[in-house]
Amino acid sequence: MPNPTLRDEVFNTIDNRSDGLGVEKAMTETGTLLKTLFLGGLLSMSAFYTWYLVGAGFADKANILMTAGIIGGLITVLIACFGPKNKYLSITTSIYALCEGLFLGGISAIFNNYYPGIVTQAILGTMLTILGMYIAYSVKLIKVTDTLRKTIFIATFAVAGIYVLQWILMLFHASIPQIFSNSPIGIGFSIVVCAVAAFNLLVDFDFIEQFSGRTPNYMEWYGAFSLMVTIVWLYLEILKLLAKISSRR
Repeated sequence: MPNPTLRDEVFNTIDNRSDGLGVEKAMTETGTLLKTLFLGGLLSMSAFYTWYLVGAGFADKANILMTAGIIGGLITVLIACFGPKNKYLSITTSIYALCEGLFLGGISAIFNNYYPGIVTQAILGTMLTILGMYIAYSVKLIKVTDTLRKTIFIATFAVAGIYVLQWILMLFHASIPQIFSNSPIGIGFSIVVCAVAAFNLLVDFDFIEQFSGRTPNYMEWYGAFSLMVTIVWLYLEILKLLAKISSRR
C-alpha cells in the first residue's frame, strides 16, 4: 500500500477475535483522531525547542538534536512498523513524534531564516490540504478504489526511488538535473510530490475507516502514527516547494 506503515499485513496479523473486548475497547476513528492530535502536540513541543535553539544562536546544539531526531525517528519507525503490535505502541509512537519534532523544528527554523514567513505558509498549506482531502474522502468526492491505491503506490514508489538515487549521486558529488533546483521543472516536480503525499492521506483515511471496530483499541496509536508519517512528509514537501518558489523572487 502507498503508506508502508499501513500494509495489509499489519492489520491482518492482529488477533481480531473479541476475547471479551467490548465495543468501547475496539479501534475507533474518533480515538485515532484524538491520538493523532496528541502526537501532533508532542511533535510541536519538541519542534518548538529546536526552533528556539536555532533562533537563540545555539546552532551546534540544535544540529545535534536534529541528528538525534532523525536517527531516533528512523529507529522508532522500524520498531513500530515491524515490531509486535501491542499496548507499547503508545510509547514508541510518542517517541517517534518527539524525535520528528526535533528535526522539523530545526530544519523549519533554518528555512525560515532564509525565507521569513515560509514556515507559517507551509503549516497553513499542510492543514488546509489535510482538511481538503478529509472532506473529499468523507463526501466520497474521491473514492479510494483498488485502482487508485495501486496508482498512488506506484507514484509513491517512484518518488522514493528518485530520492534514493539523488542521495546516492550526492555521495559522488553529483545530482539529478533540474528536479531539485528552483527551475520550473524543479517546482513542477515538487508540486507532483506534494500531490502524491496528499493522496496518500486518502489511503490512510480509508485504512483507518476499514479497520475501526475490527482491531483492539491500541491500534488507534498505530493509525495515528501512520497518519503522522504522511503529514510530516507532506509538510516537508510543501516547505521545499515554497522555498523553491521564494528563491526565484
